[in-house]
Amino acid sequence: MASMRDIKRRRSSIQSTGQITKAMKLVSTVKLQKARGKAEQNAPYSESMYRTVQSILERSAGVRHPYLQGGASKRKAVIVLSSNRGLAGGYNSNVVKLITRGELAGQDLDIYAVGKKGREGLQRAGYRIRLDSSEFVEEPTYADAAALGREVLSSFVQGEVGEIWLAYTYFKNTVVHEPRLIRLLPVETDGGDDGEKKREGLPMNFDAQEEQVLEMLVPTYITSLIYGALLESSASENGARMQAMDSATDNAEEMIEDLTLLYNRARQGSITQELTEIIAGAQAIS
Repeated sequence: MASMRDIKRRRSSIQSTGQITKAMKLVSTVKLQKARGKAEQNAPYSESMYRTVQSILERSAGVRHPYLQGGASKRKAVIVLSSNRGLAGGYNSNVVKLITRGELAGQDLDIYAVGKKGREGLQRAGYRIRLDSSEFVEEPTYADAAALGREVLSSFVQGEVGEIWLAYTYFKNTVVHEPRLIRLLPVETDGGDDGEKKREGLPMNFDAQEEQVLEMLVPTYITSLIYGALLESSASENGARMQAMDSATDNAEEMIEDLTLLYNRARQGSITQELTEIIAGAQAIS
């Protein structure tokens, strides 16, 4: 059995760790509320933008544009959203697995990393990091999303990559966070009967040339999706960290209870031994 000094030292160390995890949980809770509010406010805009672009493309049959046709390059650009810090459960590893074990596993990829943990994980796996924009993670803005969108669109237009993908974590609620991998370019339209009916119903008229409209619309569309993903990922990160710190705090409290019980048993055994020695000594004298 460990000595009382060792047990007391270990219990003190766990108490300090528990205080830290409890404080981190409180900080993550506050950040989660702020991030979730921003994500919920942005969601209607992102959804409306998505539906609008889909509607325009479905009613614009025959339009040929690089944004719709894709490039000749076999390489794919992947925007990977993770966090700069750990202690968030499986939040970062799940995003990395989307790339290393998912639909794009084994393909030629250019990684546009937003978050140090995702960048480090993919670097270890041997992927090429084309751009590191980890500074966007802490306080994501629309301007940040626009700058990132311009970078990947430039590579796409110049023919360096043939597709653009986005890997992020969708925030469903405080408990559920879903890793997602979606293709941004070339833009996919909903096929099937519904798409045909829409094209046959109301044609889409353009004041300018269709190509010019797409040149203006698609970059805004890409930026809105990236910005929405940044907000969703931020909320998911803080939700995952809050859960992880809550579990760590509970585990620390359980360990403290077990060590307290063990310490009391050791103390009781020490007292019993001292009493036994005193009684034995008194009997020997008498």
